[in-house]
Amino acid sequence: MYVRKPEWIRTKIQGGSASNQVKSTLGDLSLNTVCDEANCPNRMECFERGTATFMILGRNCTRNCTFCNVTREKPDQVSEIEPEKIGQAVSKLRLKHAVITSVTRDDLKDQGANQFRKVVEEIRKTSPHVSIELLIPDMQGHKDLIDIIINSEPDILNHNVETVPALYDKVRPMAIFDRSIQVLNYVKQVKPHMRTKSGIMLGLGETKDQVVEVLKKLRQVDCDMLTLGQYLQPSTSHIPVVEYIRPEKFEEYEEIAKKMGFKRVASGPLVRSSYYAEDF
Repeated sequence: MYVRKPEWIRTKIQGGSASNQVKSTLGDLSLNTVCDEANCPNRMECFERGTATFMILGRNCTRNCTFCNVTREKPDQVSEIEPEKIGQAVSKLRLKHAVITSVTRDDLKDQGANQFRKVVEEIRKTSPHVSIELLIPDMQGHKDLIDIIINSEPDILNHNVETVPALYDKVRPMAIFDRSIQVLNYVKQVKPHMRTKSGIMLGLGETKDQVVEVLKKLRQVDCDMLTLGQYLQPSTSHIPVVEYIRPEKFEEYEEIAKKMGFKRVASGPLVRSSYYAEDF
């Protein structure tokens, strides 16, 4: 059943010189962004602010999450020059905060961990003043692979739990909620100084009690930052929206999260994992 989008979900079409520069730079360097691949509703606003979330390791994912607009075809060959290109883009765009994510690459021996490391190293070479946030897959819980990533010393390590455990079979059938929690837990155990971050989509049929329980579990592993946003169905082939959560409900969740001890919380219908990440 199609549920009409409410007024608070609709975004304004934006575009200007800053947006054009971002798109031109990305095109010239043949770089991918999760902004475009995931059809983010905020991508034009972020481009206009001169920001973008780089997506490494190709455009095709090895997982079959039912919410995601990233394609699930034969994985691309890993580009050896991709880290250098991202370093160039960060410098050219004069970013203050760089967000790097990836498709999930279960097909690779290191699942892409070394590519994350190389990207951080290249950004540090060209733009040492830039803070770096990595939004990583679960690496199937392999601690040695997580070590490769966090030993590159990003400023923020982000891993999204995406939804409540009861909906994983429908939403993230190849993922495990407890494994995602353990990824965040392991980072804090090994790198207590490193800020951790996670995100949840709402509107998939979860209950308030289930959401609050997820927040508790994130705080139990000392997760520092949290984003909560509305799930939007990318196409009719994706899992449908069950409910459009009202803005005041997002405000309520934000207050609950802050009282639990999250240091930073962004909660709203159009909030995404890297939306205004530089302000975090």
